[in-house]
Amino acid sequence: MCADKVKNGQEDTMAKNGEPKRKKTINPKLKKKDKTAEIQEQFSVLEDKHLRLKAEFENFRRRKEKEIIRYLEYDGLRLVEKLLPIVDDFDRMLHATGKSTENINNASIKEGAEMVFKKFIKFLDYTQVKSFGEPGDLLDADLHDAMMTKTDKKKKDGQILEVFEKGYRYKEKVIRHAKVIVNKR
Repeated sequence: MCADKVKNGQEDTMAKNGEPKRKKTINPKLKKKDKTAEIQEQFSVLEDKHLRLKAEFENFRRRKEKEIIRYLEYDGLRLVEKLLPIVDDFDRMLHATGKSTENINNASIKEGAEMVFKKFIKFLDYTQVKSFGEPGDLLDADLHDAMMTKTDKKKKDGQILEVFEKGYRYKEKVIRHAKVIVNKR
């Protein structure tokens, strides 16, 4: 019963007769020997409550630690599950080409590659990875790496003319800058 009170963070404040319980105080009329015994008894009760509370907290901490470890251990599981169909499509595409070059059908390879590409884009969208860096955009040093400059009088200064590699951002964090050719007048 004491552990339940400590566990719930409540003390029983009502006596059995329904009146408020009075805190135990040391009776001043007791002899010194009796006072010492009563203080030791109160100390033992408080020490017991303290140890139970400490043990309960330690058990709680261990349970939460195991829960977090279990969560982190399988954190990438959904990511892998989403990648497997793309791997399967690559496998089917490779088998469609056959072992010899005579069986290669360019149209079926292109169709397979487009299907895989669309699934990758859909997967990236699912994981909140967005691409950026298109011809016509203006150069932004936080998003783009200018690899070269060219001059095109018809385009604005700092406008992207070509993209070597698209950039990608996960939520708001840039994970790869776009590599671009920029117009310089």
